Amino acid sequence: MAVLALIAWPVLKFTGVFSDKGDPITFGDTGGGGTGARGTLMPTGPRADFRVANTVQDGTKIGVVTLDGKKSGFKGKVWVWAPKQYDDPAYAKSGFPVLIALPGGNGYPVNYWMGTDLKLQSSIAQWSKEGRSLPFIVAMPVLNPDDKNYYDGSDIPGQPKMGTWLTEDVPDLIKANFRTLKQRDGWAFMGSSSGAFAGLKAVLQKPDRFKAVIASGPDIVPDSPLWAGHAAEKAANNPQVLAKRLIDGKGPDVYLAFQVGTKERTSMRNTREFISTYGNGGPVHTMLREIPDGEHNARTYVPSMGMGPIQWISEHMTGPTPS
Repeated sequence: MAVLALIAWPVLKFTGVFSDKGDPITFGDTGGGGTGARGTLMPTGPRADFRVANTVQDGTKIGVVTLDGKKSGFKGKVWVWAPKQYDDPAYAKSGFPVLIALPGGNGYPVNYWMGTDLKLQSSIAQWSKEGRSLPFIVAMPVLNPDDKNYYDGSDIPGQPKMGTWLTEDVPDLIKANFRTLKQRDGWAFMGSSSGAFAGLKAVLQKPDRFKAVIASGPDIVPDSPLWAGHAAEKAANNPQVLAKRLIDGKGPDVYLAFQVGTKERTSMRNTREFISTYGNGGPVHTMLREIPDGEHNARTYVPSMGMGPIQWISEHMTGPTPS
């Protein structure tokens, strides 16, 4: 076996079978400097120490870095992927839209969207070629600070500030290392289950920073046991309360794309009720994609995104502009 391995080494290395996982990676012009097109924010720096985590089918890379969140005080991993268009010279001065992808479950220590098995990145690559999606940069942070509790993507008193982590520290990381768009039209969330809740809540809570979300099999109200004794703060992180506040304040407009499997009876009921209550005109725009025979499963959500939801939010967002 040892002899065979030695003989095979040059061939395997030449054909790229050996992984570059863990190698340093930069995404184009990171580190700051340069002048972008109108509406573009060029990378502000400092350059993050991204390492290769995975390789997508088209050869693009998913990088990972440990981010020390300056605003939240939380330190955790963030995985990031940029589409092929990002390195196209035609877009060298253009910003790209960002999709912050949140997992269900504990979302710690790994955000499962960083794996290539669910095909999130390869699907977006294909949809963008077909004109069904913008070529999003995808940021995939850990959702919780540990695997013991749900933190509802929120700043629960006395707990790690996961709301600030998701809505400020993670976007700051992307702005530091990528060409992004200055306006909220270039910023959105997607997520499943508890991650769908966190993304939905973030868009409704900070509509001045984020414009859209794809919420798959979402929780509609905060349900972390850590809210005990903090009723006012819990209400301030409730999508129902936030949607009403947005309606009463007459905007700005947000775009909430829901998708729920027909076998997800509780989630379907709660989602329909939310849409019926808050999505009838006004600044809260909604759509619902019902997945035939769909279950509460991330593997069903990605293909379904391509059947309406990602095109719908893309139509209400801003994409890169070729020079």
